[in-house]
Order: sequence, then C-alpha cells, then structure tokens
Amino acid sequence: MARYQILYWKEIPSLVEATDGRETVQVPLSERFQELIDAVAMLEGIFGAEEYLEQWHKGPVHSRDGVPEDVAERIAAELEAAFNDLRARHLHRLD
Repeated sequence: MARYQILYWKEIPSLVEATDGRETVQVPLSERFQELIDAVAMLEGIFGAEEYLEQWHKGPVHSRDGVPEDVAERIAAELEAAFNDLRARHLHRLD
C-alpha cells in the first residue's frame, strides 16, 4: 500500500508523489500541464512571482495498493488521460 499526493497549481495538477515510508517516488506530468498553468496564469493576470508561487499546494493524501513507483505512474496516467477535459474547463474563456 502506498500513499500519494498530487502537487497542484490552483486546480491544475503538475506532479504525483507516492511513498510507502521507505521509498518516495515523484512523477512529473507532461509539459502540456505546465503550458496550461502558464496560460491560465496569463488569463488571470498573475504575473508576479510571489502571487504565482502562492498558488502551488499539495492535495490530500490518498492510499492505493501497490509500490510507490507503480502507484505514482498509474495516478499520473489517469491525470494525463483527463487532460483534454481539464484544459477545456480552464481555457473555455478563449473559445
């Protein structure tokens, strides 16, 4: 059993971290998530470093069966699969 958390900028995920107490694994999401973060920051007028950094936070801790590497990779794959819906929710103002 591994515990995992997702690092977010606002509600946009960026990284998955999983641990079993002995091993900790971090899996960054693809570059398109960072591109979405940057686009949303621009749309919302967040240009200052301090204001930008204040938006980063970790989500709640969850548990899932498996070793940390497998859990982190599965969660990251789930987030990657949901990217288009996430992008549409955040960039609907551009349409």
